[in-house]
Amino acid sequence: MSFKPRQSQQIIVIQRPMLWVFSLLVLLTAMLVSIWLIYDYGLYRGGYDQSTAQATILQLHKKLAAAKAEKLETQRQTAMLERNRQIDNDAAQQLKENIVNVQNENLALKKELIFYKSIVAPEQGKRSLAIQTIQLKADVDNKDRYRYKIMLSQHGHNDRFARGTINVTIKGSKQGRHRVLKLTDISNATKKTMNFGFRYFQNFEGMMTLPEAFQPDSIHIMVKPKTARIKPVDEQFTWSDLTAGGV
Repeated sequence: MSFKPRQSQQIIVIQRPMLWVFSLLVLLTAMLVSIWLIYDYGLYRGGYDQSTAQATILQLHKKLAAAKAEKLETQRQTAMLERNRQIDNDAAQQLKENIVNVQNENLALKKELIFYKSIVAPEQGKRSLAIQTIQLKADVDNKDRYRYKIMLSQHGHNDRFARGTINVTIKGSKQGRHRVLKLTDISNATKKTMNFGFRYFQNFEGMMTLPEAFQPDSIHIMVKPKTARIKPVDEQFTWSDLTAGGV
C-alpha cells in the first residue's frame, strides 16, 4: 500500500493600506494642481492679471474711502449751513419783532406827546371829558385776576377842575346766565363810589378779581360830570380787545 504526498497551495497577500492612501492623496493633489493650472491658464488667456486685479481692487478701496470722506464732509457742511440758516431766520425774526416793538413804542410816544401837548396848549372849544386810556393785564398766578388802568382826561378849556363820578361795570356770563359786575365790588383799590376831580387827567388803577367760572365779554364805563356844561361819557369796550393789548 503506497501513500501519495498531499499537496496544498497557499496564497500569501501582503497588505500595505498606507501605501494606497498615500497614492490616493498624491493623485488628488495632482488633479487639484492640474485644475488650478488650467484655471490660471484660462484666466491668463482671457486677459486676467492677478497683480493688475489686486491693484484695481486697492484703487477701488481708496476711491470708496474718499467717497465716504466726501459724504461726511458734505453732511457736515449741510448741517453747518442749516444751523446758519436757522440762526439767520431767528435773527431776522428777532429783528422784525424789535422793529414792531419800536414802532409800537413810537406810536405810543406820539400819542402821549399829543396828549400832553393838548394839556399844555389846549384846543379852543367846549370842555369835554374822554376816556384817554383803558388797559387790562392778566395776573400770571391767577387767571381770574387782572390789573386795570383807566385814565380820564379833559379837553378844550381845561382851566377849571372837572368833577363827577365814574361807574365801571363788567358784563359777561356765568353758567350760561348773563351777569353784570361792578368794579367797586371786585376791586380792593376802589371805594363804593368812584369820584374824580382833575384839571388835566386822572388815573384809576388797581387789581380786580373775577368770580370763578365767570366769562367776561365787555367793560362799560359811564362818566358823569357834576356840571351840565360837560357832556357825560358812555362807552363800552370789548374784553378780548383790551386783554390783547389795551385801548
